[in-house]
Amino acid sequence: MRARGARPWLAVPLLAALLTGCGIRSTQVPTDFGPAPSRVPCALSGTHPSPQAGPGIPVQVFLLCASQLVTVDRSMRIPDGTAEMKRRVLVAQGLVDQLAMTPDTERQAGYTTDVAAGIRVSGPYGTDPQDTFRLSTPVQDLTSFALSQIVCTFADSEATTADDGTVLLGGLDRQPPRRYECTDEVRSRPGAVPPPSHEVTGP
Repeated sequence: MRARGARPWLAVPLLAALLTGCGIRSTQVPTDFGPAPSRVPCALSGTHPSPQAGPGIPVQVFLLCASQLVTVDRSMRIPDGTAEMKRRVLVAQGLVDQLAMTPDTERQAGYTTDVAAGIRVSGPYGTDPQDTFRLSTPVQDLTSFALSQIVCTFADSEATTADDGTVLLGGLDRQPPRRYECTDEVRSRPGAVPPPSHEVTGP
């Protein structure tokens, strides 16, 4: 009789343990219930496009989203009749300026940027190849995120990429520029994988 009477008391802590562990603690153990529902972060709705996409030359810049590089549509104005070399520098400057901006609608959607405002862009000098861009901020001082954003944005634009799809960047320290590449790994892990590069010693 005592054994039968003890069963309800044994069931109470067992039930409490089951209720406590139900859906509270996450686990890394894989299950057979199929993949989790996919989630697309940093998606601007069709009714709220990027506020910077408007009249002018349509361009795309790479912003950060969930530690990855994601393109955003922007636009900028270049004066008509601008000489080719000056036009390239103006486009490069405009892209860097766009990278430094994250309007409210983009921030609310989850976009961020690591490119600081105020970076100035100039063209080649000395024996630099004609596709070289010189930044007022030393390239080595840029974060891996910022450098990846600039390299991939320049590589995506016909006005700023070299014929082979690379990007030539240097600072104002007169050190030889380096030729950078925007790879799939850079786009997917810009903070961990810096753009591959090598020094350029001649035109």
